[in-house]
Amino acid sequence: MDAESARLCTELPDYFSILPNRSGRQFVFESLSDKLQAVFSQLASHGKLSEADVNAALREVRLALLEADVNFKVVKDFVGRIKERAIGVEVMDSLTPAQQVVKIVNDELINLLGKPAPLNLSGQPPTVIMLVGLQGAGKTTMAGKLALRLRKQGQRPLLVAADVYRPAAIQQLEILGKQIDIPVYSEGTDVSPATIARNAIRVAKEKAHTVVILDTAGRLQIDDAMMQELEQVRLVARPADILLVVDAMTGQEAVHVAEGFHARVPTTGLIMTKIDGDARGGAALSIREVTGVPIKFLGTSEKLDGLEPFQPDRMASRILGMGDILTLIERAQENITEEDAAAMEERLASGQFDFEDFLDQLRQLKRLGSITDLLKMIPGMNQMAKDVDPQEATKNLKMVEAIISSMTVHERQNPHVLNGSRRRRIATGSGTTVNDVNQLVKQFKDMQKMMKQMGVMGGNRKKKRGRKGGRREGAGMFGGGNLMDMFGGR
Repeated sequence: MDAESARLCTELPDYFSILPNRSGRQFVFESLSDKLQAVFSQLASHGKLSEADVNAALREVRLALLEADVNFKVVKDFVGRIKERAIGVEVMDSLTPAQQVVKIVNDELINLLGKPAPLNLSGQPPTVIMLVGLQGAGKTTMAGKLALRLRKQGQRPLLVAADVYRPAAIQQLEILGKQIDIPVYSEGTDVSPATIARNAIRVAKEKAHTVVILDTAGRLQIDDAMMQELEQVRLVARPADILLVVDAMTGQEAVHVAEGFHARVPTTGLIMTKIDGDARGGAALSIREVTGVPIKFLGTSEKLDGLEPFQPDRMASRILGMGDILTLIERAQENITEEDAAAMEERLASGQFDFEDFLDQLRQLKRLGSITDLLKMIPGMNQMAKDVDPQEATKNLKMVEAIISSMTVHERQNPHVLNGSRRRRIATGSGTTVNDVNQLVKQFKDMQKMMKQMGVMGGNRKKKRGRKGGRREGAGMFGGGNLMDMFGGR
């Protein structure tokens, strides 16, 4: 990250000044992340490290992992690999030994989490994806999320309601299908799942669907009848992927569930749900090592677009408190068009930024996800993310939208005309107080100053790129330049 991008990162908290302070839901590795960062901070204070310093730090790392509910054998092997590297010449002779230890831990975390494992979409369509798991793990919702993601990638998915034991599951899948405009194949509860799967694949071929997603039944616990039924469906459907949906909040039980399913129905990948919950997170660190089955997706929120491919390097970075800028950039690229970005850059470069721009930026921000999730992806903003209550943040953003929406077009484009009488009218129209309006106007003026500065810098960068023949890049979510410029992504 260059000096200019680093400075812009320090200015970003001003953008979130409208948000209340109080902690909300946690990232699943919140506690582990805090403890590991404390260990590394302690190491950094030593300067040159001795073997005793490294051993003491690794004891704390071991305790942090065990408290996070990571499998004991996994912890033992993981710490052993770190110790073998950390006590060698690689660290002891380094000018920055503490940073080298962090790098080693990061490397071993990535190794522990495994390699990225994309879906198997090769072969003659329709490709069949079979979702399995215990009842309550979130299979039905995950089927909808997966279908939505695949459609965005150009596929034509067909959802199949093969859970014949819960009529509510069939109804839920049909409702999800209508919400995302993806067809759902169902035959009620009087037909066997294997027959439903066979008929669904035939219909998919007839209607040129490229992917079939089977939502199978779950049980409260693994039993022989359940496994026999899944084996029958597998023989009929011949899925390219069998994905086990596991709840991250079940801790080590998730590992036992994964072992049980894999022994009877060879799973090709895992989907961890409720990764944004309050669990200790050890299952995600243990499950790949214990079962050998790769994690393919993470359910990051309850929203239908809350599904992300599992990227071990990015997860390791977040656990160690280093943020996840690449995922943030990808979200921005999915939700913000180049035309919008280019138009905003031109306004900023000319020193313009009014309430209409501010409202547009806030709406773009909402499309990217929760405030706390976004802040955690920005290096150095972990503590700020902990101080933000997501529910209060959402409430405040709605209040800001109401206040700006109560302004006339003239007032939005010319904030300097907002005198006392206008502010009273806006407060009445938005159901807020004059003090709320005054506070927003003050915060907006501060934001306006920052955006003008960023606009000038973005314009200077554009001129430099122009002289070198580089391509023009649009304005990002937060203003000057685009997100990659701001955070040193390019």
